[in-house]
Amino acid sequence: INAEYMGTPRSKQSFFLAHTHTHSTMATVADQTEKAFQKQDAVFLNSKRLLAKKTSKGIRYYKNVGLGIKTPKEAIDGTYVDKKCPFTGNVSIRGRILRGMVVSTKMKRTVVIRRDYLHYIKKYNRYEKRHRNVSAHCSPAFDQIKEGDIATVGQCRPLSKTIRFNVLKYEKNQVIGSVKKQFRLF
Repeated sequence: INAEYMGTPRSKQSFFLAHTHTHSTMATVADQTEKAFQKQDAVFLNSKRLLAKKTSKGIRYYKNVGLGIKTPKEAIDGTYVDKKCPFTGNVSIRGRILRGMVVSTKMKRTVVIRRDYLHYIKKYNRYEKRHRNVSAHCSPAFDQIKEGDIATVGQCRPLSKTIRFNVLKYEKNQVIGSVKKQFRLF
């Protein structure tokens, strides 16, 4: 192949092609941090008629997950692309709805939620404290979530080896001290 194409060097030609493609979608250059081009599956970039909804910033697909849970403003107006998001991706919420305290936010787009409960011991006629940790996918719409917040998660299809839940909403919580060992019933 000739190194010159219509009078432009190869590096300028690939730069031109890459940047004309990204401007046709809502995802800006700042959102393109992965190796693969990030776009929403439900939005066809070259469509003459639109199936997705038009927002103030352009074309964006979002939905209502139901169960009385409002779609976050960031999911409607944001520019993030997340195929596992319950509001903008291809994930349906069905099954159980759980609440728990966020214990860890160290993973990318994943939070660990601690669920505390009491277990009855018949011999001693008393209860003992127990807990389970649940990993849940956290959409970029909830970027402000921190350790100690109370999250409501909904069951969905398996998203990875350990993740079967998706964060639907959260409430800010001021916890004094470490959140790892605190016992709270919901």
